Amino acid sequence: MVKSAPSPLASRKPSKVEGIKENSNFLREPVATEILEDTTHFSEDAIQLLKFHGSYQQDNRDNRVKGQEKDYQFMLRTKNPGGFVPPQLYLALDKLADEYGNHTLRATTRQGFQVHGILKKNLKTAIATIFKNLGSTLGACGDVNRNVMAPPVPLKNRPDYQYAWEYAQNIADLLSPQTGAYYEIWLDGEKAISAEEHPDVKAARQRNGTGTIIHDTEEPIYGTHYMPRKFKICVTVPGDNSVDLYSQDLTLVVITNKKGELQGFNIFAGGGLGRTHGKEETFARIADPICFVAKADVYDLVKAVVATQRDYGDRTDRRHARLKYLINDWGVDKFRAQVEEYFGKPVEPFKTLPKFKYQDFLGWEEQGDGNLFLGISIDNGRVKDEGSFQLKTALREIVEQFNLPIRLTPNQNLIFCDIAPDNKQAIQEILDIRGVVADPGKIEPLTRFAMACPALPTCGLAITESERAIPGILERIRALLDKLGLQKQHFVVRMTGCPNGCARPYMAELGFVGSAPESYQVWLGGSPDQTRLAKAYTEKLHHDEIESFLEPIFVFFKKTRQSREGFGDFCDRVGFEAIREFTSTYEPPTPNGSKSRHRVSLREDVYLQIKEAAEKQDRPMTELVHEALDKYFQGL
Repeated sequence: MVKSAPSPLASRKPSKVEGIKENSNFLREPVATEILEDTTHFSEDAIQLLKFHGSYQQDNRDNRVKGQEKDYQFMLRTKNPGGFVPPQLYLALDKLADEYGNHTLRATTRQGFQVHGILKKNLKTAIATIFKNLGSTLGACGDVNRNVMAPPVPLKNRPDYQYAWEYAQNIADLLSPQTGAYYEIWLDGEKAISAEEHPDVKAARQRNGTGTIIHDTEEPIYGTHYMPRKFKICVTVPGDNSVDLYSQDLTLVVITNKKGELQGFNIFAGGGLGRTHGKEETFARIADPICFVAKADVYDLVKAVVATQRDYGDRTDRRHARLKYLINDWGVDKFRAQVEEYFGKPVEPFKTLPKFKYQDFLGWEEQGDGNLFLGISIDNGRVKDEGSFQLKTALREIVEQFNLPIRLTPNQNLIFCDIAPDNKQAIQEILDIRGVVADPGKIEPLTRFAMACPALPTCGLAITESERAIPGILERIRALLDKLGLQKQHFVVRMTGCPNGCARPYMAELGFVGSAPESYQVWLGGSPDQTRLAKAYTEKLHHDEIESFLEPIFVFFKKTRQSREGFGDFCDRVGFEAIREFTSTYEPPTPNGSKSRHRVSLREDVYLQIKEAAEKQDRPMTELVHEALDKYFQGL
């Protein structure tokens, strides 16, 4: 057993989920029994455990019929440390999406893939297929360490990036659940051939002496109850914030010497974005710098942080269970002291770092070894074929013909790696034929840097739309900026259908967080490099009012911003009081003398037809609508 004193929370009644984990026989029951039953869905207890196996039970709300059973289906999420997807796995996922899913794949904000629309009767086949094709879903969800992130760019001449990939994989292995449940339930007890763990990882998992290990159990690091809540880790290099490092429970930053040799890692801890509307005790928080750790001790330090959260995290209230709340309640000094107790010695001081910048690595680039890489933008991560835009087909054809490995990015995009220069033209021709834009300069910047979660219709937590709503909202924001003479301005926009923050809206310059049907809480003032939290500006904005809400803010930005100042930095500098004061007295220009702004709602199918026509003609949607209405009234 652990040596440290019991948590003060031990005297309080644990949450229901803690009992489900305790009685599960290390994630086996009731999933193992219920997967054999001829039903369309699992029980509530099994649903909680199914997450550890990489799946969420969902209900397609678009297909709900009163008086009939819900349209139960399952989402499968893969675990890909550093975003790595071998070609064999990609082709298997593409086929699964067509045979058992909804014919799309979705790149997540944690560098994995999700397959939506799987029926319960096909769940075992789908999981087994993923595992037998060099993938896994184990620990992609649930109260364990989730997918370990790392910068996706394949710079082969940069040792620091190679270290980030290596340690992302090793830490993922170290903290992977050790229970045999996954293999028993989904693979009939057979383990597929997989890459051998690093010897240092194996040794670290068993090394104790400071209370980090729980003996005589299938789970030496997690124990019977696993973690209080999900736990998120990333590994990055100095200056590279493609991973949103401040939003993670634990971040490791590679530190090398002048020769490029690995010395150790700077450690951040305590980030996290999930919150609940109306519950002020829940909040988004950015990570704090904690210490430096030498490379020889890094796995022991990771275990010490995990053990601190495992033993002292709040297991009585799941809303208060993340590491960010423990550090917020304790303070960094107390947290560091407890980590040192588990670590077995004092930690070293945090080393100076350069400023972090965001990059997305799109387009054709050299990767430093004579080969090329290609970053492809995927709107909201959705890989699909739609009309003349055939992204799913294009990606499959490229992988089939050139056998290229993939790195998924933390911004829901995809990078093809190790491309021989001789193959560039052939790959570009496939993209051109399928209507896929490879040149990032041709992508609308608002779209390029935006993210949205899936939300409706499948996410059970969604309050309103996100993925399906953001394309139209971005078009409206672009039109408004153009109208106000801000044609060259763009900023980071992120949207979620609920306050859990899966698309990390609280780090955006402009964040929309679902707060009611067709309405959003609006957050302003995040950094374009995602190094500063935004703040809630208004609690409930109906989507029809976006233009009238944003126009005075954008006008104030245009009039008073400093040279080269971005929108998020402007909002943070001037403050909400100044913004509110300006907007309260703002009167929009009305050339026609009208005092009100008129809006008309369109059916979804009509809107999509107008949008398609506008894209083909390269004209604004509003212009087409006005032209059509003029012709209609002339004919009366």
